[in-house]
Amino acid sequence: MKQLTLGMVAHVDAGKTTLSESLLYTTGTIKHQGRVDHKDTFLDYNTQERERGITIFSKVSSLDYKNNHFTFIDTPGHADFSGEMERALSVLDYAIVIINGLDGVQAHTKTIWNLLEHYHVPAFIFVNKMDLTHYTKEELLDSLSQLSPHIMDMSASEEDIAALDEEMIEEYLETGFLKDTSIAKAISNRHLYPLYFGSALKNQGVDELLDALDRYTLEKEPQTELSAQVFKITRDERGERLVFIKVTGGRLHVRDTIHDEKIHQIRLYQGNRYTLVEEASQNDIVALTGIKKLQAGDYIGLGHVIHSTLRPSMLYSIQPSKEADINHFFSSLKVLGEEEPLLHLKLFDDHAQVSLMGEVQIDILKQLMKDRFNEDITVDEGEVAYLETIKEPVEGVGHFEPLRHYSEVHLYLEPLPQGSGLVFDNQCQNNLEERYQNLIMTHLQEKEHLGVLTGSPITDMKITLIGGKAHLKHTEGGDFREATYRAIRQGLKMTESVILEPYYKYELVIPTEALSKVYYALEDYPTPTVVNENNDITTLHGEAPVLFLTHYQKELLTSTKGKGQLFFLDTFYAPVENQEEVITKCDYDSESDLDNPTGSIFCSHGAGYYVPYDEVREKIHLPLYSAMKQEHTYTHNLVHISDEELKRVYERTYGPIDTKLASDYYKPKQDHVSSNTVQVLDEYLIVDGYNVIFAWDELKELAKENLGSARDKLIDILMSYKGYRGCHMILVFDAYKVPQNKGKSQMYHDMEIVYTKEGQTADAYIESITKQMAGQYRLVVATSDNLEQKIVLGHGATRISSRELLQDVISRSKIQKEEFERKNPQMHSYAFEDLKKS
Repeated sequence: MKQLTLGMVAHVDAGKTTLSESLLYTTGTIKHQGRVDHKDTFLDYNTQERERGITIFSKVSSLDYKNNHFTFIDTPGHADFSGEMERALSVLDYAIVIINGLDGVQAHTKTIWNLLEHYHVPAFIFVNKMDLTHYTKEELLDSLSQLSPHIMDMSASEEDIAALDEEMIEEYLETGFLKDTSIAKAISNRHLYPLYFGSALKNQGVDELLDALDRYTLEKEPQTELSAQVFKITRDERGERLVFIKVTGGRLHVRDTIHDEKIHQIRLYQGNRYTLVEEASQNDIVALTGIKKLQAGDYIGLGHVIHSTLRPSMLYSIQPSKEADINHFFSSLKVLGEEEPLLHLKLFDDHAQVSLMGEVQIDILKQLMKDRFNEDITVDEGEVAYLETIKEPVEGVGHFEPLRHYSEVHLYLEPLPQGSGLVFDNQCQNNLEERYQNLIMTHLQEKEHLGVLTGSPITDMKITLIGGKAHLKHTEGGDFREATYRAIRQGLKMTESVILEPYYKYELVIPTEALSKVYYALEDYPTPTVVNENNDITTLHGEAPVLFLTHYQKELLTSTKGKGQLFFLDTFYAPVENQEEVITKCDYDSESDLDNPTGSIFCSHGAGYYVPYDEVREKIHLPLYSAMKQEHTYTHNLVHISDEELKRVYERTYGPIDTKLASDYYKPKQDHVSSNTVQVLDEYLIVDGYNVIFAWDELKELAKENLGSARDKLIDILMSYKGYRGCHMILVFDAYKVPQNKGKSQMYHDMEIVYTKEGQTADAYIESITKQMAGQYRLVVATSDNLEQKIVLGHGATRISSRELLQDVISRSKIQKEEFERKNPQMHSYAFEDLKKS
């Protein structure tokens, strides 16, 4: 039996819960088909959900259809609860995107679509409420095309369907039809998004959707090793902690141990009811009890931690009532913070701070605290959640050496383009043990590191481990945590930081008569563009700071007499215009933040003492690796070298010169080689491509306009040079910043061209290959990277700088041209010359 996990995702009020109800009822899983407006649906059993008519928490149900077992996760559609929806996406095999036929593609639909792309989830599309809409199928399909051109009405011809995928085209041209497996493969690869129309409330189109899920879905290959992904933490009605997981490989049993904790129960949920099972196998969605340490996004066995891409853009202060027990207040919030990690809960002496997505979530939070914990809370108006980044790269150093402890960490911090988030890399350049390197990489990613201007989280930078040191006796794991945290903060203090504020990309739907008022209200920000003008209604798209738009919603309702609607399409961060004003308002002192120190601890006479951030570099025990990596400016002076000196250098590098006479070529071959003959190894020239491009003026200028053209020209030059030099050649290009890049090696004629994989620099590749090839070939490395030159010398390679390579290319090209002209003298065409004279 095929077993898959499917997710219901949509903009609020599109009909997710109604479709879930219809699927359960159609397959006989439930006997009564409930309705949201009747407050009796099988899945929206929470009191607040039934009262509000929206899904707040994701729910799990399952059904059997033909030879399939489908587990469905019904996710929230309201934008305020996007975090709950996103966590479910990490465990889906397929998504069913429900579109409201009355509205077409809405603002939050685009956010959902981008998240599906981020998690690489294939999708089926169901346009709901076709019994009520005034739109035609063609008009709705046109609206859907803004999501993807690969959305296809499955009532279309097979020829049209085949046109979306190369393999389907080949099959259709060969056979004249498409197999179900070919269509299923195209869907799995996200080359095709099947589209169906219907009405979930009236069970129209539901059978067709079920048939499509049966025919066009593929199950993943079975995995024997244990792996599972945690996607939800919640509590049951008795307060028992439930860890919802999807098993992606192997088996789990009751009483198995996970991170030193024993599983008490394995629950298989159907709505709010469950059955106890003894084991869970691949593709099962189950809830575990007895596990206290796992959090949403964690994994069991093989896998990786899932980090949310969403970030609430407003911070709110929560105050308990005067009669409240502060400890009970904090413990209650911690429970909700586990269930919703995007709250980013912070506790202070008498209040707490949380991140929230919007007004509805604030109301829900108040009600949850009252219903579950009997706590009355007040929430302030909120403030912007700033972020910080840096302008220039810097090496940060952290040292931690109190008595009987020791660690030192060197990190290289580099700014990245806006929206990149944090990227971590390990390019440790000394012999620090691998276990300590792994510890440092873990500490880099285990917490939210704060900036030094406002104490806001950092973003948009790459943090690379470049060096570290431990002590044979005194180093413990926690020492590297301290050194790592301090290295980040010290680096931030040693460079210039920038404060970023959140912006919304928005959609405004307003009466056309209110257009001038709206433009006037938005005059301080980029002018919105009209994307649709339909009689009395105009739709605008634009972007503005979150702080402004949050307060503008009430003004919009007033200026449009309640008819205006504001939708937030996407969030991004950009530098604030009034940075000094924000710094003053936040009143943050990085040197007083004892939880996030910027200085380091050193040891003197058996006692540890604190060294401020700006004095740390004077006392560190390792060199500054970034200084070693700086390129040096070379001055070339014209020096006359005698032929004897050149011969001596050549023989020292390549061995004795064996000068041959004509008789050597024509005398009979010897049957044996003299025992004192020196074997001259084949030569390999290894070239650091981008280092050369930016060292050669001509290529550097070309690269400013088109890097690809500069790369192609270098390849052509080196192909000719390879022929002149008569050697093997490997040309290496950095591709370490290309996401999902696995690297590749290809032959261009007889020259090998290498593009490094993600996270691997050309330096690292060249260092590795010279080590592998040492002793087998004569290796010459062309680069101006000083540190790299020293390393390859240690591997037995010869080095030349990029500029020296250029001079050799020019010289050999000139010599070869002169030799060609000498051997091929120009032949006179006397007839042509006589003709010219006449």
